[in-house]
Amino acid sequence: MRIKPPYRYDHVGSLMRPETLLRSREEWKAGEISLDELRVHEDKCIKDVIKLQEEAGLKSITDGEFRRESFHVDFITQIDNITSNWDFAQTVKLSEDHTAGLDKKMPFIPYINGRMERPDGGVEVANYNYTKSLTDLTVKITIPSPTMTHFRGGREAIDRVAYPLMKDFFEDLARIYREEMADLYEAGCRYVQLDDTNLAFLCDEKMRENARALGEDPDELPATYATLINESIKDRPTDMAVCIHLCRDNARSQWFASGDYEPIADKMFNLTDVDGFFLEYDDERSGGFEPLRFVPKGNKAIVLGLVTTKRGQLETKDELKQRIEDASNYVDIDQLCLSPQCGFSSNAIGNRINVEDQIGKLRLVKEVAKDVWPDA
Repeated sequence: MRIKPPYRYDHVGSLMRPETLLRSREEWKAGEISLDELRVHEDKCIKDVIKLQEEAGLKSITDGEFRRESFHVDFITQIDNITSNWDFAQTVKLSEDHTAGLDKKMPFIPYINGRMERPDGGVEVANYNYTKSLTDLTVKITIPSPTMTHFRGGREAIDRVAYPLMKDFFEDLARIYREEMADLYEAGCRYVQLDDTNLAFLCDEKMRENARALGEDPDELPATYATLINESIKDRPTDMAVCIHLCRDNARSQWFASGDYEPIADKMFNLTDVDGFFLEYDDERSGGFEPLRFVPKGNKAIVLGLVTTKRGQLETKDELKQRIEDASNYVDIDQLCLSPQCGFSSNAIGNRINVEDQIGKLRLVKEVAKDVWPDA
């Protein structure tokens, strides 16, 4: 039995927002309601989504990311001296083959305009406290990986007066994350997930070429990012679990990148000091299980994201069990867990799936895990 997260059956964290909450957020943006009024509505919806997770039998509970427009932008832009002109509605271009492209006019690029500092009180501490007040189960806090503040813009998005040396930028960024982790721990948090598209993007040759255009070496970035993540979490107590979720993006059931984990697997699995990796494996975009051969024996867990959040159709139990068995050819089955491939609503607009399908997917994950690992 796994006592420390990630659990045998787990989930990535974001959940479908109620239409009423989406409308309230738009009314707040338009100045029609106050932030306090929006918060009251968010509180009610978070209570409901916690009940949904409990009834689905999950062991880790999130607030569904109901206070966010995006899984990463809201967090990153709360750090002092980071700005962006990002607008989700102008960023995603839909296409018939269910892929998504970045609108060159409006990608999310964080611009560092001065020395970075964490806001007073932290970013997710109050949200953790509210969620924890509503459940006795483990509350998981999902935050963007620190790599998300670097990959898209590179050196040119970082003020050279504030940070003449990149090592100073990385040191400040890691310190901010350590401060956030320490305050979360003091509040009672024992489970943190770092959401990272950049490591997964480094599996896609187009994205690797983009990195080269920014003056980065895509072969070295996995090691650079492992160091950054390790420095960001190095002071966490032993009873605080930290996992990384790799994502090729997840917007309106679309995606931005493809490619198997081979280019990053060795360095990522062996150099990054985390408790587990949530890996997308819901379709051919993620390749085969062969890169799992690099997972070191021991306590690092691999959470197989075999259940898609992009379509409502349920996978079969037999199909999922066979794929778990296939993965166990490369990594000990005792190091494996099961989850959906991503969140159901990484951005507020959500995927093309309904709440009933979402619940069915969460229950399926638990049922299959219980069959494969009876002590789950």
